[in-house]
Amino acid sequence: MNDFYLGIYEKATPPDISWQERLTAIKEAGYNFMEISIDESDIRLERLNWSTDKRYELLRISQDIGLPIRTMCLSGHRKYPLGSEDPAKVKQSLEIIDKAIDFAADMGIRIIQLAGYDVYYEESTESTRKRYMENIHLFAEMASQRSVIMGLETMETPFMNTVEKAMQVVNEVNSPYLNVYPDTGNITNAIDDIEEDILTGRGKIVAAHLKETVPNVFRNLSFGDGHVDFVKAIQVYKSIGVNMFNAEFWYNKNKDWKKEIKHSIDFLTDKYIEATNS
Repeated sequence: MNDFYLGIYEKATPPDISWQERLTAIKEAGYNFMEISIDESDIRLERLNWSTDKRYELLRISQDIGLPIRTMCLSGHRKYPLGSEDPAKVKQSLEIIDKAIDFAADMGIRIIQLAGYDVYYEESTESTRKRYMENIHLFAEMASQRSVIMGLETMETPFMNTVEKAMQVVNEVNSPYLNVYPDTGNITNAIDDIEEDILTGRGKIVAAHLKETVPNVFRNLSFGDGHVDFVKAIQVYKSIGVNMFNAEFWYNKNKDWKKEIKHSIDFLTDKYIEATNS
């Protein structure tokens, strides 16, 4: 029996298709769920302002197709970071997470993945890092009120590019609602021993992104074109009870996107089988 529970990032599909077409294609390719994107673009941030009827319309579509939206990639904080020196941006960051938690609760989304940045377009300083910690405590408290789990993503910047660094924040906050949702490709680019790093998150990793990278390149690679040891990563994740995975890659207008999402699930399924049989 193949117990590989694998989702797919929304941005692996074209942005201009209907939810019906997107979720149907993902279901037909064999994925178990989709991860919705709430990024820094106005069009995706606006989703957080959807009416109840509009939210339930998408929920109905996903239920009719049989393809749930289980996780949210919340990268809108790149534009409105928790640690910003601009009070208006900090206020906006709090509004975004409040709306995102509400959206997740309505949609049955289990996990919100938070980008592990104190700031992105500003310079990281002692002040931005301190403010980040103050606000991440608030985030955890807000999530606890609606029983929505948050997971810190390991990023491509030094602030939080390993599970060990994410765990320093998780341990300080010490809330069951703040955990780690690592990006395996980013970890691979940050550290030599991914096994040791992943193990530092034992008991606190709620899911894992499977993404391809090469040194200094973090996006837009097809699976098989990078250097990530997916077999080893999957083995380590499973050894500590992590069984929810998400394939993260991006739509390329120069490629047949349906073939690409099928290639990706076939590639990762083969790695999963190898990991569990060796």
